[in-house]
Amino acid sequence: MARPSKHDGVLYKRSGTQFWWMRYRDKTGERRQEPTGTSDWHEAQRKLRERLQARDDNILEIVRKGEQLSFQEWVEFFLENYSKTPIRAPKTHQANGRAGKHLIKAFGLFKLAGITAEGIEGYLRGRLRQRVQIKTAAGIRQGSSLKPSTVHGEFRVLRRMLNVAVRKKLLPANPCSGVEFPVLVRHLFRPHYMSWSEQTKIEAEATPYLRNVIRIITETGLRVYRSWRR
Repeated sequence: MARPSKHDGVLYKRSGTQFWWMRYRDKTGERRQEPTGTSDWHEAQRKLRERLQARDDNILEIVRKGEQLSFQEWVEFFLENYSKTPIRAPKTHQANGRAGKHLIKAFGLFKLAGITAEGIEGYLRGRLRQRVQIKTAAGIRQGSSLKPSTVHGEFRVLRRMLNVAVRKKLLPANPCSGVEFPVLVRHLFRPHYMSWSEQTKIEAEATPYLRNVIRIITETGLRVYRSWRR
């Protein structure tokens, strides 16, 4: 009879390496040993807890596959299985393909699980500094800077790709949720939200018909740069 294990999982260090290793048993009782890839004990503990949780949820092999799968392989799989018709329109597939080329160029050498929010923000900032490549008979020339809408479109495609990976249990969470899209400030103007005392002062100086306009604007919640659609 096998001796019962005292611990659910343990961390240890091998000689000649600064990284922590983890040892645990899977559902079948087989002992597994894996490097955590970090020298921080707290980060290694978090990695071990994720492994044990994945084991208890019966998704251990799927999570391990996500860590071994490269980002480029996942993009190609996504474009083939989740981007083409009839799942998506042809134009949507073309846009996904264009975005995928830029994303592979930036993250192709990374593992799918190695994509971080910091890396995504760095990619977005770098893309916003780039210029449009225009092909001419004399060669390629630099055009104007990329529009934020173009870069944001690539970000939406990346978020969609990683959302599918989360649903497939290849990622514990989507790193795009922690990304703040860089915004270029073109003017010093900032919206000012009117207080009740300011509204009464303006109404006191306004003509009767303007008072009604002021009340409609303030009390219906109209905001600067907001587009209203029926």
